[in-house]
Amino acid sequence: MTQAQNLRALLEQDTCHMMPCCFDALSAKLIAQEGYALTFMSGFAASASRLGEPDLGLMSYGEVVDQVNNITSAINIPLIGDGDTGYGNAMNVRRTVAGFAKAGCAAVMIEDQLAPKRCGHTPGKAVVSRDEAFDRIRAAVDQREALREKGGDILILARTDARYEHGLGEAIARAEVFAELGADILFVEAPTSESEMRDVCGALPGPKMANIVEGGDTPDLPIELLHEIGYSIATYPLTLMASAMQAMVTTLRDMRCGTRPDLMDFGELRERIGFDAYYEGSEQYASSRRGSGGQ
Repeated sequence: MTQAQNLRALLEQDTCHMMPCCFDALSAKLIAQEGYALTFMSGFAASASRLGEPDLGLMSYGEVVDQVNNITSAINIPLIGDGDTGYGNAMNVRRTVAGFAKAGCAAVMIEDQLAPKRCGHTPGKAVVSRDEAFDRIRAAVDQREALREKGGDILILARTDARYEHGLGEAIARAEVFAELGADILFVEAPTSESEMRDVCGALPGPKMANIVEGGDTPDLPIELLHEIGYSIATYPLTLMASAMQAMVTTLRDMRCGTRPDLMDFGELRERIGFDAYYEGSEQYASSRRGSGGQ
C-alpha cells in the first residue's frame, strides 16, 4: 500500500487518531518509534527548527519540500505536509501538490489565508475571497486526479481560517464547498469552544481534523471526547517542539550552574538515531566494517 492508501485506511477506522507533529527527520523518527500511526510536518515548528524564525511565510516552497523529503526518507508512516497557501496562484497550488506527492507525502494541507500566512493561533490572520479559496482547493483536487492518472496519489486536506475574521458560519460554509470540490479531509481552524467544535463536525461531511495548540484558542479536549464530537484526527503541532525547547533551555541553564543534566542514555540515543541498525547492516560489506570510503 502507498502512504496515501495507508492514510485512507486510517481515516476509515472508527476512532480519532492522535497525531503528534514533527519538524524534522529526527522528531518524525521518534514519533514512528513510539508507535503513532501518522504524523504531520508542522509549518510553525519546521520554520522554527530550520530557520530559527516564526511561521509567517518565511520558508519557501523549495525549503518546505526539502524538509518533507528528509522526513519521509526517515519514516514508514503517513506524513501530512503543510502546503500553506500553495505558494502562489492556482497553478502554484498544483505544483505544490505534485511536489509534495513526489516527496512522499500521504496528504498535503492547502489553506485560504492571505499570503504570507500566519500561524492559526496568532493575531492578524486574514483570508482570501471565497472564489480564490475555492480555486485553490479545486486546483489541488485537479492535481490529485492528474497524479492518479499516472499512478501517483495524495490526499487533500483543505483548511479554512475564516473563523477568526468572519465567524464560524463563514468557516463552515467554506469547508462545505471544499468537500463538494473533492477535498479528502476538512480542517476548520481555531474554533474557540466545545460547542463550536460540535457545530463544525455536525455540519460537515467526511473526516475532520482538530488542531490542539496548548495555550491556543481551541480547547484541549481528551482524545476520546474529540472522537465522540466527530473528529478523525487530532493534531498537536507544537507539543514536541515546546517540549524539546523547554528541555534544551533547562539543560543549558543547569550546565551553567554546574548541575548534571538529565539526559537520554547514550546507548538508547545511538539506537534511536540508527547507529545499531547501520552497523548491523554494514556487516555484509568489508569496507563498511573498516569504515573506509576509499582504497
